[in-house]
Amino acid sequence: METGDIFRVSSARVSSSSVWRNSAREIFSMSSREEDDEEALKWAALEKLPTYLRIRRGILTEEGGQSREIDIANLGPVEKKNLMERLVKIAEEDNEKFLMKLKERIDRVGLDLPTIEVRFENLNVDAEAYVGGRALPTLFNFSVNMVEGFLNSIHVLPSRKKPLPILHDVSGIIKPARMVLLLGPPSSGKTTLLLALAGKLGSDLKVSGRVTYNGHGMEEFVPQRTSAYISQHDLHLGELTVRETLAFSARCQGVGARYEMLGELSRREKEANIKPDPDVDIYMKAASLEGQEASVVTDYILKILGLEICADTLVGDEMRRGISGGQRKRLTTGEMMVGPARALFMDEISTGLDSSTTFQIVNSIRQSIHILQGTAVISLLQPAPETYDLFDDIILISDGKIVYQGARENVLEFFEYMGFRCPERKGVADFLQEVTSKKDQEQYWTRRDEHYNFVTSKEFAEAFQSFHVGRKLGDELAVPFDKAKSHPAALTMKRYGVRKKELLKACISREYLLMKRNSFVYVFKMSQLILMAFITMTLFLRTKMHKSTKTDGMVFMGALFFVVVVIMFNGFSELALSILKLPVFYKQRDLLFFPAWAYSLPTWILKIPITLVEVVIWICMTYYVIGFDSDVGRFFRQFLLLIWLNQMASAMFRFLGALGRSIIVANTFGSFALLTVFVMGGFVLSHGKSYESCM
Repeated sequence: METGDIFRVSSARVSSSSVWRNSAREIFSMSSREEDDEEALKWAALEKLPTYLRIRRGILTEEGGQSREIDIANLGPVEKKNLMERLVKIAEEDNEKFLMKLKERIDRVGLDLPTIEVRFENLNVDAEAYVGGRALPTLFNFSVNMVEGFLNSIHVLPSRKKPLPILHDVSGIIKPARMVLLLGPPSSGKTTLLLALAGKLGSDLKVSGRVTYNGHGMEEFVPQRTSAYISQHDLHLGELTVRETLAFSARCQGVGARYEMLGELSRREKEANIKPDPDVDIYMKAASLEGQEASVVTDYILKILGLEICADTLVGDEMRRGISGGQRKRLTTGEMMVGPARALFMDEISTGLDSSTTFQIVNSIRQSIHILQGTAVISLLQPAPETYDLFDDIILISDGKIVYQGARENVLEFFEYMGFRCPERKGVADFLQEVTSKKDQEQYWTRRDEHYNFVTSKEFAEAFQSFHVGRKLGDELAVPFDKAKSHPAALTMKRYGVRKKELLKACISREYLLMKRNSFVYVFKMSQLILMAFITMTLFLRTKMHKSTKTDGMVFMGALFFVVVVIMFNGFSELALSILKLPVFYKQRDLLFFPAWAYSLPTWILKIPITLVEVVIWICMTYYVIGFDSDVGRFFRQFLLLIWLNQMASAMFRFLGALGRSIIVANTFGSFALLTVFVMGGFVLSHGKSYESCM
């Protein structure tokens, strides 16, 4: 072949391949344009809906890249999981990007986020307690203290309790969008300060001073719903999984102002013709719907707290294997983070966690506080240097007095001003907790030309007032907060997060789940009842008793008494079951998850079918075998009587469990209550009482 022919053939090949590549590129670009156009049409159709419907529907992108319109309320668990994988695949890397997307969407339409500034001024907290021999837990002291307490209440005797100061004249400001670290040695008053800021101080404490949110006193709103206090004690129901625990908490706390904010956001976006990111849009809409059994916020908290690996594992307790101590601590933190509270007060959340996990959790909280402008005070005992550097402000408390409060960058400057310096290889957090201690303070003294004298916490606190950070803080406290600047949605006025009907439904769902998890107890009770009924049948098998004779009449009375005892004792298991759930009940009730009646009603209602089955089994097996009257009316009368008796016994044992609060005390009360019921209920007959008179 000649050179010209070869050149023409090769040219033809090149041109054909280029045509193929160009046509393929055009085909794929046309395909992507068609998908974009299809999604735009779907979004345009969505924008034409009323606001109420628009915030309940979204455009979901599926795994294959295809999109479809969905009802947010029908978002399934797999779809939620895929959504969170796209938004926050790796928590350490993607969480900040995700939060920035949320913030950018809100800022784009000029919507303001609600913020909370917490102030405490001249706060004093004192406790009263017996000292010396009167403080010993003896029976005599208990009796005398109870009588003396009654006489004190009617002002007959003066109180012999001694006042114990916990916080002494502390003042400060917790600003939004700043991470605040609360440091102090044990028994310095950290927990009491956090409880005071969260509005959860006990009624037995004497409190003076003022705590305000955005200039509003505690009596003007509901602080337990506006803020979230995270305790250092991990109290959870061992029969629930991690996901179920978080889901119940999210369901009870509600969505706060998310729904109203999303409605305003959607309205402004429609006016400005702005199309949001579809995934972010679905997340915000799903997070704003209340009454969901499984919220998308639950999946998000599981992701950022590293609880995904144990999401479907039982929490566990002393009798049931469950999650580890560190995971339990993270669950305690997540239980309150799933709620809508804008202020977080966290007490010793790092106990049982390694430094890496603590850093990850605090960093996630920091990103949320900085980007979404929340308020947070976190108490840590010995934070690692990298965790310490995540905070913006430091509050150092010792002996009930605030030694320092201000920017983290100025804390070492203040102590150098006082004559103490942190060594180069010493962690700043450790230095701050030791510099106020009498046994550790001297090693940090730097003024060798001056004689060292121990500097008390009171002297530190007084010196801080003249330090430039303390003077600036005092000037800010002197200017009252302008209430007009407070966002309408910042403070919560409602006592509970959702309607009481929804709270009752949530408690019923949880109680039913707990009954299924504790099904062994009810199966064992049923088996025990069947065995006792079978033994009772063998005693009366093929016996013929006459109802008109005194001897046989006493046998009938004995049989009735035995039936009553069996039915009453069958409710004794409610005592232990109630006591095991009491700590969690008191915690969630005090956090205003639900009212007490919403917790108690499901416990009673769901036990009625079990009562019916127990009584039906017993009376069908024993009534005619024992030889009671064959009249159907008498049969049903005894049936109804035993139902009410079983219900009374179950309610009584639940009440005694709540009254005793411990197995030992409750068992003592239970035994005494049974004895009282037997003696006062007419079951025990006096000597010589005839059968005819009893009839």
